[in-house]
Amino acid sequence: MSNKILVVDDEHEIADLVELYLKNENYTVFKFYTAEEALECIEKMDLDLAILDIMLPGTSGLTICQKIREKHTYPIIMLTAKDSEIDKITGLTMGADDYITKPFRPLELVARVKAQLRRYKQYNGGIEQNENVIVHSGIVINKDTHECFLNEKPLSLTPTEFAILRILCENKGKVVSSEQLFHEIWGDEYFSKSNNTITVHIRHLREKMNDRSDHPKYIKTVWGVGYKIE
Repeated sequence: MSNKILVVDDEHEIADLVELYLKNENYTVFKFYTAEEALECIEKMDLDLAILDIMLPGTSGLTICQKIREKHTYPIIMLTAKDSEIDKITGLTMGADDYITKPFRPLELVARVKAQLRRYKQYNGGIEQNENVIVHSGIVINKDTHECFLNEKPLSLTPTEFAILRILCENKGKVVSSEQLFHEIWGDEYFSKSNNTITVHIRHLREKMNDRSDHPKYIKTVWGVGYKIE
């Protein structure tokens, strides 16, 4: 099956050229000149990689990058018209995997696309075959190695934080009560723990995931019931 690649650039000549070279490599290309059209495609299509121009009129490529990272982990390559260190840093901070400065050689871009797809497919190929690895909304939890990644970046979690996140992801879409979390993590020690123990660990977990309690992307509080990840 052909890999599906999103290309967004308001400079028609560049977008058309990138599309041509990618199609020559048998990729399926979804090309757009505006961010609005691209955002619609992101919602509807199961993509494998995105190439985003930073300097778009209206909504920027960085905003598109942020939107992708809210739900997806596939590679993102940013295009920038200026050799600015701040653009590169900002793009990488928002979740981009690579960047290339205009003007660029199309063959170099194609090479970077292949490298990113190879790494991504190998990474996810291993995940899919391992039942002890949980993957959900950019979260990857390896129960064997006790490693956790968020959008491919490692999260340094305590054993309790790791256990809470694992339990929530194993029950994704369902509300898990504080009592259930207590029992699964501490067992017979449940009654010796303070009532706000889970609350404190949830707060620390959210801080490490940059997840706001008032507008959560990951861990949601169901008041009077418990917590869930959708």
